Amino acid sequence: MKDHKKYSNKTKAAFVLLIVMLIILLGNFNTLQNSKNVNENINAIYKDRLVVAHYIFQYSKELHFIKAEAEKMNLSDNIKKDEIIHTLNIIHTIDDLYAKTVLTNNEKQHFDAFLASCKEINRHAENKNWNKITYSSAQALKTLESLSQIQIKEGKAKLANANAMYTKNNSLGQLQIALLIILGGITFYLLIVKKIKSKVKIPESPSMN
Repeated sequence: MKDHKKYSNKTKAAFVLLIVMLIILLGNFNTLQNSKNVNENINAIYKDRLVVAHYIFQYSKELHFIKAEAEKMNLSDNIKKDEIIHTLNIIHTIDDLYAKTVLTNNEKQHFDAFLASCKEINRHAENKNWNKITYSSAQALKTLESLSQIQIKEGKAKLANANAMYTKNNSLGQLQIALLIILGGITFYLLIVKKIKSKVKIPESPSMN
């Protein structure tokens, strides 16, 4: 009966230790997964937001130039046409780079609208319709402003997710430390109890003889 009780206590202790170790293992796995997600969010902020913001700036600069050229009164039509079409070619070198980034549905719609405005500008340049180029350029610039706002919104969302996962990782780390302390305490307790029991000798019952 004594051996059974001793075996039962050891089994319970081992079971508790196993549960604690399992929780720590799952916590570590979760922490690694969160760290991977944080890294992905940070890369997305750079590749799909900061880099794209630079593309939008380049687009805006070239469109302002097109709009200014269309409004000039001291340039011949042929010079205006050549300058505007050349600038549109510069704009189109960015299109493929922009399209390769991760676009939300809303962002894709605005980007398609921007490309449509650029096509209109090209058509109006061929027809030397400067007033319509000015209008289409203004519309394209408004679309770029909307795309810029989307970049800010998506960037903030990615950053908020990264911060949330960092906070979760921090909490899990604190939990793991607490569990390790508990694990160490249980191990220390078992070692001390076993040591004390081994030193305590049970006195023999007095002889009746």
